This record gives sequence, structure tokens and C-alpha cells, in this order.
Amino acid sequence: MQPLWSPSKDRIDKSELTRYISFLKNKDVFDYDSLYKFSIDHRDEFWKSLITFYDIKFSGSLDPAYDDLGFDNYSWFKNTQLNFAENLLRSGVDSNESLISRLENGKRSSLTYGDLKSTVNGLSRKLSSHISKGDVLACYMPNISETVISMLGVTSLGGVFTSTSCDFGVEGVTDRFGQSKPKVLVTVAGYEYNGKYFDLRDRIVEITRKVSSIEKVIIVDYLDKSDDISMIESACYYHDFFKPVEGEIQYTQVPFSSPLYIMYSSGTTGKPKCIVHSVGGTLLQHVKELGLHTDLTQDKSIFFFTTCGWMMWNWLVSSLYFGSRVILYEGSPAYPTFKDYMKLIESEKINIFGTSPKFLRALSDTGLSFDDIDLSSLESVLSTGAPLLDDQYEYVYNSFKSDLLLASISGGTDVLGCFFLGCPVKPVYSGRLQVRGLGMEVVSVDDAGEIVNGVEGELACLSSFPSRPLCFLNDHDNSRINEAYFSQVPGVWYHGDYILIDSYGIQVLGRSDSTLNPGGVRIGTAEIYRQTEVIDYIEDSVCVGKKVDGDVEIWLFIVLKDNLELGHEQIREIKKLIKDNTTPRHMPRRVIQTKAIPYTRSGKKMEVAVTKLINGKDLNNLEAISNPECLSFYKKFFDLN
Repeated sequence: MQPLWSPSKDRIDKSELTRYISFLKNKDVFDYDSLYKFSIDHRDEFWKSLITFYDIKFSGSLDPAYDDLGFDNYSWFKNTQLNFAENLLRSGVDSNESLISRLENGKRSSLTYGDLKSTVNGLSRKLSSHISKGDVLACYMPNISETVISMLGVTSLGGVFTSTSCDFGVEGVTDRFGQSKPKVLVTVAGYEYNGKYFDLRDRIVEITRKVSSIEKVIIVDYLDKSDDISMIESACYYHDFFKPVEGEIQYTQVPFSSPLYIMYSSGTTGKPKCIVHSVGGTLLQHVKELGLHTDLTQDKSIFFFTTCGWMMWNWLVSSLYFGSRVILYEGSPAYPTFKDYMKLIESEKINIFGTSPKFLRALSDTGLSFDDIDLSSLESVLSTGAPLLDDQYEYVYNSFKSDLLLASISGGTDVLGCFFLGCPVKPVYSGRLQVRGLGMEVVSVDDAGEIVNGVEGELACLSSFPSRPLCFLNDHDNSRINEAYFSQVPGVWYHGDYILIDSYGIQVLGRSDSTLNPGGVRIGTAEIYRQTEVIDYIEDSVCVGKKVDGDVEIWLFIVLKDNLELGHEQIREIKKLIKDNTTPRHMPRRVIQTKAIPYTRSGKKMEVAVTKLINGKDLNNLEAISNPECLSFYKKFFDLN
């Protein structure tokens, strides 16, 4: 297989990875593959050297790096103390831009690192009357600078941050914050999306009534509407709550294993699981991924399209650690046009641009030309949420530019980071994620638990890593966390992805809990999507397994473009294409037209939800779904064989 892109010698020589390899002064480490081996065989030395290389500020001792590499207890750097906010704010030059906030209506605002520090200082001092070490602040917010400032303010005090996006309804918010029990809520009176204004005040009243732990509500007036907020108990405006304060921020250092973030699972089968992540583990994992794998430095600008309800928001804002320019975007990427959105790369001189396969598909369908958009600053495109398909690799290299690193990355909320990442010193192959993350002992295993290469298997992580969860909230006997990751083989993390590892990289073939299993043969859904994506009249599709007489049939639901109606000839064509390009076992038993495919709010296709519905199982929490109105269509197929 020929690579789509290979880094130049100059890019390799100037990369952070090359600088780190030189720093190690280890004759056995000379390229990425040998570095990965070092990071697994000498884990204590690797993680400690990363702290030294990036000058992470801490007190205490780095010894021992861990007690053991099992998953029974969190034992990373138990003699180390640090503060998350202090580390994120210590490298930025005061006169340089830190956060740039862009809204769909065209409004732009920015803060220098000096502005950011004084603002966090003022908020931190005021919050200290409400927040002590370990207390929770929650954001029900758009993706704007004030959301990041709120996180930095509470974590500077040794507190815990949690967030969700403001498109969630009352039930979705209370299911989350009702478990995490914040003392302070930061929110907005309303927000704009796709040119429409959504008033949140009634929702906030109900949320504060149902979440009894909330003592203070701070309202950010980011749209300058000055709405009446008198109906919200204990509420005040953000600009009235505090003023920026020059001078040193009083940071509270906490143990490496102290809670930092409470994240939430999608919650499609009940209330979301509350996943607690550590201060030190999060910082160390993000520094590694952003620095060594993404090649982020102080002189670069990074952007990722995300909401503050998705883990990529937490990942993105850790870029502040490098003193980089971090660009936030709030709104629809299609409003007013896709072209306006893509011009952000030119206007903000973005070096690292983060997106998703779903967006790239929508963008390619528009036929938008980039001829009059200056993409010269662009060095890397990152994509996550689902695997990139072969034709999407080709689209990026043909439509964006030929000289860039296209990195499909994969991990999750569970690890607050990635198992698979980009690598600035290795080539890119079509359909492949480049590398396993440093320090992550990830393998593909067969049904017997044996490690396999070159064939499909289950993603397993054999040993602990710093950003592993501390715990789930309210899981006192660890039964829920064991069921989530360790039910197949005790002590081995099973992530729920179906993968293939070979000499060209990694393929993520779909979720193993939605992996199709007709006749006992496991099939990843991505193998079928690779075929449907090239059919020009198909807008979208979801492939699931319908249980029939003790076996599984493959059912393919499709959305057609331009209000077309699905005919017998098209069904035959779809089945034949899938059969000819894969195997007869991949061919769907049924092809069914639908008007919409359900997606999570972070843009992930909900195969598991459709599978449950057509097999007669209920979904207990619809708040995780961005378009729940489409679900009724799938329920009627329960009794249909």
C-alpha cells in the first residue's frame, strides 16, 4: 500500500517527537516504533521523563510512578501534588492571545494570556466563598471563553468541574448534575444556534429546583441581551459576580489522584454513568497527546469543533498548557454557510483543525471549492467520532491540500483521551489510524483472548495508564466500572471497539457491542459503510443486527438524497455492491428507507440504540440523542422478521 502522505525530513526534524527522542538520550530509541516499545517496557521512566521534558509543575516526589499496572486501584504518582489550572496557565506569554471565541453570528472576541490570568484570578477569589477543595462547579454552557474560565477558576481552588452543552433538556441536565451535585452552576439565559434564539430561563428554574445542591447560579450574558433573571433563585450576572484582579493566583495543590472532571457516558440505556477523572492523569495524558502526537507548540493555533458536553472540549482546552492560541466556536458550522465556517482557517491562521467524518461528509456533499480560501497555515487535520472512510481521506487530500497530516484519532470519554492517535513522523495510509498512543498497551484479541495481528479482533488494554478513570460516582463496590470494562477478562480493559492492527496502522471497524454476528461470524459495521458511502443517492445509513430465530440478520437503514423513494432496483444494487466488495455474509438481509438516523449530541451514529429498538429493548434516556423524534420509526420493526 502506498502512503497518501509522508512527512518531509524538515518536518520530522522539527517535530516535538524528535526533540523528545533527543532528550531521552537512549540509543535504543530512534524512531516512533522504538519509542513506543520504550514507553511500554519502561513505563515508569517514560511517564516521569514526560513530566520533566514538558516541565510540569508539581511538588513532592515522582517516585514511585505507580505501585502496580493493574486496574484494581489507582496508584499513579501517589507522592506527587499539583494544580491543574496552574499548569495550564504557566506557559502562556501575557501579551499573546490565549482564547479566541467565534460565534456563528460573526462575533469575535479574544483574551490574551494576561487577560485570562487576571480574569481567572478574580473569579477564583470570588468562588472561594462558595467552593472548597473537592466541591463541584457545573457549566450548562455554550462553547465560549467563559466556560473555560469557569473551569480554570474552580480547578485553581482544587475543585471539580463538570459540564454539559446547553442544547440538553431539563431531564438530561438533571440526570447528570443530580448525580454530580454541583454547588455552583454557570449558565446562560439563552443561546443561538442556526440563526435561532433559544431561551433557557424556564429550564434553569426547573433545573435549580430539581438539583438541590446548587447554591449559586451565575449567568453569562454572552449575547448582550440583558434578560430578566429575577425568576432564577440565587442568580446573578457573571459580569456582576466578580472583576478581574491583577497579581498572583492562589493555587491549591492537590494529590495527583484527586478528582478533576466528572464526565458522562451517553446514557442510552439509563441514567448516564458519572466517570471521575484525575487531575494528574488528565494533565499528563493531554500533554502527551497534544505535544508529542499532535505536535502542538506555543506558536501554533488549534481548533476543534466540539461542545462542552463532549470530551474533545476538555482535550482542546488543555492546549493552553503549551501557551498556544485556542480557537473556540459556538453555533452551527452550516450557518450562515459552510464557506463562512471554513474561512476560520484563513482568518485565525489555524494550524491544527479538528473535525469529524460526519462533517467531512456534509462538506463534500456541498461541493464547496477551497480555491479562494487560504489554507497555507494548515498543518494537520484531526478527525474523531467515527473512523474516517477511504474516500474521506482522498477528499481531504484532494480538496484541502496535499501536504498535511490527516490523523483519524480514537479513544473516548472513558479514558479522557485516545488509544489511537496521529504521528507527525510517520506516513498516512488510507483507512488507517496511524499509531497506538505512547504508554498505552493496546492490542487486538480474538474470542479466546489471544493477541492477534492482521485480523479483526477486540480492542483490549492490558495495563493501567494515568488517565484511567478514578471511579464511577455512586459505584461503591466497583460493580458498574467492572461491568463496563472488565467483565470479559478480569484485569484487562475491553473498550468495546472492534479493530485490526497491521503494518500500515489500525482500522477501527465498529463498536463490538454493535458488531454484527450473522452465523457466528463477526462483522464490523464500518466494512459495510465503506460501500454505502460511495453510492451517490445515499445520504446516510445505519447498519444493525436483528435477532431472528437465534441468529442475527443484517438490516441496513438508509436515508436517500433529494426526497428519492427506494425502489427494488436500488435495493438490488446496494446488496450486490456490498456482496461483491466484501463477502456474502456482509450483504444485508433487508434494506429499509428511513428519514433520519439517530445521532448522539457529539455526532456519533447510534447503532446500539437502533439495535435495541428493533430487538424490543427500551431506551430510558433520550436526552443523549440529538434527534429523538426519529426513534419511533425503528420501534415498529420489533415484531417484524
